Amino acid sequence: MVPMPLESLPTVQIVVALALLDGAGRVLMQRRPQNKAHGGLWEFPGGKLEPGETCEAAVVRETDEELGITVDVADLFPISFAAGSSVNGGRQVLLLLFATRQWCGKPRALETGSAISWVSEQELFSLEMPPLDIPLARALIPFLEGVAKAETAP
Repeated sequence: MVPMPLESLPTVQIVVALALLDGAGRVLMQRRPQNKAHGGLWEFPGGKLEPGETCEAAVVRETDEELGITVDVADLFPISFAAGSSVNGGRQVLLLLFATRQWCGKPRALETGSAISWVSEQELFSLEMPPLDIPLARALIPFLEGVAKAETAP
């Protein structure tokens, strides 16, 4: 095996995540399987970017694979990002959070051992989350509050 030149080795692992926002001011969260890193913790669904893939295309692919729903790239909007080291102290992780209010299909937990739940803003912060998901959840608050306020307006 020929070693790769240092400049071709990525120093940052890009991971995308999606906040599905419903009309009641809730967001869909996914619990990780126990046998994975951060097992049992709640996170925004998503996953790693594949070579040659755009961030938005990764969101679409990951939500189809994990939740069995179809998301249109045109309906995605960026929320925030978080960066930190991986669980095992490896390379840096850059986690990008997108959101949408539109999708086709009924979300379901397709990965063995995972679970999903629609949660309100108050419930969101009672969930145990991986460290990088916490600042993303905070950045999502204005989007959840905006829906809730619109629902209660006369």
